[in-house]
Amino acid sequence: MHFSKKCSVFKVVLSALLIVALLQLLYLSFLSKLHGKQQRYKYSELFGSKKTANQGEKNPRREHLRYSLSTGGIFDGSGQYRVYKSLIKSDFSTNQKPGADPRSHHLALATHTTINNLHHLSSLLERWQNPLSVVIFANGQDVKFATAFVYALSLFCPQVQALVDFHLVCHSGEMASFPDQDREHFAGLEDMGCSGVFAKLESYRDKYKNYAIGNNVSYPNNLLRNVARSGTDAAYILVIDIDMIPSANLHHQFVAMLMRREPAADEVLVLPAFEIRHTRKMPATKAELVQLYQVGEVRPFYDELCPRCQAPTNYSQWVNLASRGSGLLEVAYTINWADPWEPFYIGARTVPLYDENFRQYGFNRISQACELHIAGYRFSVLSNAFVVHRGFKVQGEFHSRKDEENRKNRILFRSFKESLKAKYPNSPRRC
Repeated sequence: MHFSKKCSVFKVVLSALLIVALLQLLYLSFLSKLHGKQQRYKYSELFGSKKTANQGEKNPRREHLRYSLSTGGIFDGSGQYRVYKSLIKSDFSTNQKPGADPRSHHLALATHTTINNLHHLSSLLERWQNPLSVVIFANGQDVKFATAFVYALSLFCPQVQALVDFHLVCHSGEMASFPDQDREHFAGLEDMGCSGVFAKLESYRDKYKNYAIGNNVSYPNNLLRNVARSGTDAAYILVIDIDMIPSANLHHQFVAMLMRREPAADEVLVLPAFEIRHTRKMPATKAELVQLYQVGEVRPFYDELCPRCQAPTNYSQWVNLASRGSGLLEVAYTINWADPWEPFYIGARTVPLYDENFRQYGFNRISQACELHIAGYRFSVLSNAFVVHRGFKVQGEFHSRKDEENRKNRILFRSFKESLKAKYPNSPRRC
């Protein structure tokens, strides 16, 4: 009888435990369904279908993105690439009045990237804090990812929303689409916020090395530069790579300089280019940069790979300028272009475009500098402005086909120089 009582108690306890376990399972199931419903609602708010969008208040950014994508973009001159201009428009661009004087928007920064390097936008925008035109090249699945990420950035990052215009380029056989049918790829973006979206982008940084995007996929750097340039109404444009940072307060200093002296029609304003050791903090001022330069933590851009490519800048003269402590921006000296100099510069929007036949590695920027020289431009070096590339450029970090691409583009450069003779028949200059 004692054993029977024990058995009955055990059965009661076991039944109670089973009931508790069952209730817990039902509760977890309920929470899961509730979370799923919340996620679907959040996703609908972010990437909602047309039906969802029409049920409530329309999201103007979502509607603009839908419209931009619905156009199908335009083909570039070669017919090999599809270009979506102004995929996402900044508040700055949206609020610009039609026909406004471009001088009211003195200087914009234009840059290009793949999704692999888009995370650099965070530090670039933190330093620049002014209008920025960004073009992204995407291939395959990255077309979907790029579309979703730029939309999320424009929604969750106030500075991006205010200042950044996004453009997208992909192969002509591919089309970007609104990500409402690809929930599995973008789940969680709605919960991340700005820092979370950039953190997610960080996970793409090692997807491939430099230009090694995929088999038979060419990175059209000069097409991208031209798209980024044409994506702004600024009177003057600085074109740099996305992993470079300009000196602090450059926009303000440049506007102040314009009040004293406008560049001549045939003049570009050169910013000496440097590269910094990965572990070092980016210098904000010339004084900080010179201090790092003197101890070898900063060196001329491409110092190891192609010292001749930046040597005409005359770094020793620039570093030792008497005015280096002054906050004023001014022309320090003017240089005649010499092959193979490829300076970074501020130029008027009328400056000749980049030749879009150059793709992948080699001669893409030199070719444009060469044309400026033949067209009669002069290169004036600014006293206190500069750009810095994050990390030292070293031979082993490049993709395996770099040298082959360089040889191919060298041949293209020779024919390009011949074409400039016909384009500028009265110019006495040669490259």
